Formats: sequence, structure tokens, C-alpha cells
Amino acid sequence: PTPPKPPYSEAFAHYLSDPVVPGDDCLNLNIWTPQPDPGARLPVLVWLHGGALTRGSSAVPVYDGHAFARDGVVCVSVNYRLGVEGYGLFPDTPPNPGLRDQIAALTWVHEAIEAFGGDPGRITLFGQSAGAISIGALIAAPQTQGLVRRAVLQSGPPEASERAKVRRMVRRMASRLKIPATAEAFAAVDRDLLLHTQAEVGKLSSPVVGGPAFGIVIDGDTVPRNPLEALTEGGAAAGVELMMGWTRDEYRLWLVPGGLLERVDRLGAVAFAGAMARCHCGSEVPRGYRALHPEASTAEIVGQLVTDHLLRIPLHHLADARTEPSYVYEFAWPSNLPDLGSCHALELGFVFDTGDAPESRKLAGEGAPQELADEMHAAWVRFATDGDPGWERWDAAHPVRVFGDRAPDAENGVAYTAYGPRDRELALWATDAAAVTPAEPVRIGRRSRWRG
Repeated sequence: PTPPKPPYSEAFAHYLSDPVVPGDDCLNLNIWTPQPDPGARLPVLVWLHGGALTRGSSAVPVYDGHAFARDGVVCVSVNYRLGVEGYGLFPDTPPNPGLRDQIAALTWVHEAIEAFGGDPGRITLFGQSAGAISIGALIAAPQTQGLVRRAVLQSGPPEASERAKVRRMVRRMASRLKIPATAEAFAAVDRDLLLHTQAEVGKLSSPVVGGPAFGIVIDGDTVPRNPLEALTEGGAAAGVELMMGWTRDEYRLWLVPGGLLERVDRLGAVAFAGAMARCHCGSEVPRGYRALHPEASTAEIVGQLVTDHLLRIPLHHLADARTEPSYVYEFAWPSNLPDLGSCHALELGFVFDTGDAPESRKLAGEGAPQELADEMHAAWVRFATDGDPGWERWDAAHPVRVFGDRAPDAENGVAYTAYGPRDRELALWATDAAAVTPAEPVRIGRRSRWRG
């Protein structure tokens, strides 16, 4: 069974699959192993799916783990409670039950995976979007210290949501349902009605718009402080090696379905004002993006600005602050479908080597390059096996491995795209890396910054 969740809207369902398997025993996991022998001591990958903490499950065919088992890795995928049942904030129940589900699953894997051929000393967490955000909280949680050797954060930074924002989501649902905002009252509501109400209230929960949404909150227990602070300043996850990255056009999955891309373009200056409010920055920042990319549309600049603020800058900061090895990548292959570009979640069929699945083709289109899947899948296997995905670790030069660029660096396909991670007023959005020398200043407003 999959966790209870509302279906995607028709616009998103055109690109994303989210099967429903009915039943109450949704807290389950899948295991693929090439050798169910306690003496095999194989590396272990534990997958946490994305879906904004409201959708998704381990049953999505794109997440099939056969290719990892084929290549000598035990692969585990985990379900966890979603939406108001997993991340609602109530006065009569502990916060973050979905995250607690993940901790329980990870503890079970550490204790039991040896019987399936896995090495409990070589567990790598990997997840995308909300799954990556969850991993940031998990590796910082006091209850998981020593359980994880490595972690991969795909298109999701460590973060904690504002408690007031999550409460607002719950209270709006309670108002529509005409019930008290308590866990007891919500548990008594018909589940279909509950999910329908959640979907209606959460319509403006897009990362670009920033409406009410569910999220992981600081709770004094599993999340004693903001996970990004715990990992960069608090010494959490000591010894855990990291791999992290993003897609070049994350925002296109948020804006293309439903025609939001065109609407943002039409809004013009109003869209820029909204982006400045979303990113807590002044007008010099979008002006800087426009100076760097005079040919870009309003939607493109707004999308990249929000992506930098929410995703790239925190991950740069995380990589800079860690003393353990970190590796950073960018996925740049554009979908064969119109307007999607290198959008959010597009890399998943390549990482799992499931590009032949119809569910992968919904996002990638026909003819996705198998050689790119071979390359990415092998990098994830290498990282889980010995901690080296096959490119330079993050250092002062800020190397970023670019996957799928149709005009890669002729020598090694590595672009250097770091732009000062601690300055939120600095554009990270890459231009042609080959056209910029390491000591060329990039002017943004009245300030001059350096990139290399």
C-alpha cells in the first residue's frame, strides 16, 4: 500500500506518475539485492522519494531498484506518511511524524540489512526534492548519528519550515472542514474528503509562489535546530560524505504545467516584485540577472532567481562549510518535450537507469540518451561503494560536474560554476563557463563580484 495522498492535478499528471495502492499498511519498504547473503557486505542505497511531502511513494516505476542490484548495490526504497497526516502541526500529537517514519525505517535498515546482503557500515541515503530535504534533517538528527555513511541530496537543501506557515495550512483545512485544528478531529474526517481539502488549500504551494505548505519543523527532538545550521555550524553528521546537485532548469516543472510560464512572462515587473519578496532581495538582484542574461524571458529570470535562493545557494553553503568530502553536480540535459528544459525531477530516470519505463518518458520524451544514464547511474554506484563518484571533490576551486550538457567541456565535461555561496545578492545561474576566465568580474548593480 502507498501512503494516502491526493492525485496530481491534470496538468502535472501529464508529466508525473503517482500510482495508488490502497490499504492501511503504508509504512513499508522495498528491497532489491543481488545477493541475499549475510556475508556479502554490499553497499546499500536507501531512497526517499520527493513530492513536496504531499505526494509520491516508493511504488513509482521510475524508482525501480533493479539496476542498482544488477550493479552490486542493495537498494531500499521507503514509504512515509505524507501531507497533513505526516507533517501537520497539531497541539495534541508530536510534530514531524513523516520524518519519524523515515527514522524508524533507517534504523530498521541498519539493524536488518545484513540479512539481505547489505553492509550496515556502508549505508548511503539518497533522495530528490522533498526526499533530499528529508535527508538533510535525517543526517542532522541526533537519533541517526552513526547510521549513515554517505548521503546524496538531489534538488533539495537541508531546511526547516516556519511553524507558523505549517500551522496556517492546518488551520485553513480545519476552517474548510469546520472542525477544530487538532489531530483527533482530523483523524475522524473521511480520508477522501481530507485529501480533497488538502489539495484545495495547497493549490498555491509552488516553490515559486511560496504559498502555505507542509514542511519539516524544528521540534526540539528529531529536529533540535535548523538542519542547515546543524550541518554547517553544529558538527552534525560528522564523517558523513555528501554528494549534492540540481538540474539546470529546476523551475520549469513548477511553471510549465498549467501555463504558468506564459503568465509569469505577461506579469513582467509584477513578477519581478514577487520574486524579490520571495527571495528577500532588492531590485539590484534581478537587474544583475538581466545584465548577465539579456536574452532571457521574465519567467526564466524569476525561475532561476528563486531556484538560486531556495536551492543552489544553500547547497553551495553546505559544501563550503563541510570538512568531509563533498561532490557537486548539475544535470543539464534538456527534455525532448517542449519547454521543460532540464527541469526538476528529470534526472531520476537516468540515476535509476529506468529510462525505458513509460513513466520516465512522460518527463524526458522519447529517445533519452542511454549513455547519459550509464554515466549517471555508475556515478551513484561508485559513490555508494567507495565515496568517489568520479570527479573532483569540492574545494576552493568549486568544481561542479555537469551531466548531459550538449556543449560540454572538451577535456572532461566539468564546468566551474561557483559564485560566492554566502552572498544572497549574487547570481549563481550559469552562463557559458568557457566564455568567462577565472578572474573576470561580474557586475551586479553597484557591486562587483568574482566567479571562477
